[in-house]
Amino acid sequence: MLSKVSTFTDIAEAIRIEMDIMLELKPFVYGQTRIPLNVPTYDSEEVIEALDSLMSTWVTMGKKVKRFEEMFAEYIGKKYGVMTNSGSSANLLALSLLDLKPGDEVITPALTWATTVFPIAQVGATPVLVDVERDSYNISPLAIEKAITPRTKAIMLVHLLGNPCDMGAIINMANIHNLKVIEDCCEAHGAEWGQCKAGSYGDIATFSFFFSHHISTIEGGMVLVNDPQYLDALRSMRAHGWVREMSTRDTIASQNPGVDPRFLFAYPGYNFRPTEIGGAFGIHQLPRLEGFIKHRRELAQYFNEAFAPYEKWLVLPHETIGTRHTYFSYPITVREAAPFTKKELQNFLEAKGVETRQIEAGNMAQQPAMKRLHYRAEAIPNAEYIHRNGFFWGLHTGIGQEEKEAIASYVHEFMKGK
Repeated sequence: MLSKVSTFTDIAEAIRIEMDIMLELKPFVYGQTRIPLNVPTYDSEEVIEALDSLMSTWVTMGKKVKRFEEMFAEYIGKKYGVMTNSGSSANLLALSLLDLKPGDEVITPALTWATTVFPIAQVGATPVLVDVERDSYNISPLAIEKAITPRTKAIMLVHLLGNPCDMGAIINMANIHNLKVIEDCCEAHGAEWGQCKAGSYGDIATFSFFFSHHISTIEGGMVLVNDPQYLDALRSMRAHGWVREMSTRDTIASQNPGVDPRFLFAYPGYNFRPTEIGGAFGIHQLPRLEGFIKHRRELAQYFNEAFAPYEKWLVLPHETIGTRHTYFSYPITVREAAPFTKKELQNFLEAKGVETRQIEAGNMAQQPAMKRLHYRAEAIPNAEYIHRNGFFWGLHTGIGQEEKEAIASYVHEFMKGK
């Protein structure tokens, strides 16, 4: 045993040394060094914790996943967490809780990622795409209200790019019309509206821990709820529909004496189970989240101050009073009056080594996959405008003093003579 411990200790120390070398910042060369959309948020501690799981031979979800679920639920302010293999799976599980029927409608923003919209159709309901606010990129409460019909069963909002939606207006509307609220927080870890975190207001909240997000379990997601019945259903559906994690498993077994209780299924489920390696990453990533958020917010403030002279041409991201924006990225939308196009600015930055991308999947109504779905789209001029004129670059720990000054300098260079 001592020999084994000594061997693992030696391996762990070697990992620390190698990871320090790998993660060491390389010299920055102005105009040449590539500034990527994201960089790894993990270091040797996550790798060592994952190695511990591998060496234990328990690699599917176990104690570390459970610990991360409890830690993350407490951080957000929900009672229960159920980790999944991705944020997309988390969205599908969340919608599966609502027992939606064909013809039922779920309102969601037109400007979002694909797997906010697709799971609505995958559970048999109709996605209703509504417009967003041009300055916040978030779903418009006025657009939600106009889209509500007797068939509306839920609102699936998205705290886009770390900016919290107007939860007061949305929750009030949901209460009036008896609608369920799902908060897609996949890009909004730690964001706040009022005194509470995004994800704590709705009936269900979903998160992603993909490589490029605020914290990462490599792949991974989470569903958060307060309702213990939802918890039972989530745990069952996550693992094929099995009853073995359900609090009511003994009751279900007694009601079905003809079925082997070891292989008893209560829901038509999926295989969305995470790995213990993901849990190992999560328990070390979460304590670092506030530091990551602080860095992102400082970068956003720096860019807002640097680009303030160009606000007549650019829509810059701003924080609404009473909220905390956690800046998944730095989005810009080029205004109609600008003497240049989005593509011209974007291509200039890319040529300098700044990696950019369009905002989410753009206007989802433009995506060819939507032709395969039955959906309804309200008037969405803002989503369409952002689709054509918006883009972002990353905000992350890989952007230090030299990198942020370079990005600002590139934009200033582009603006000369405009």
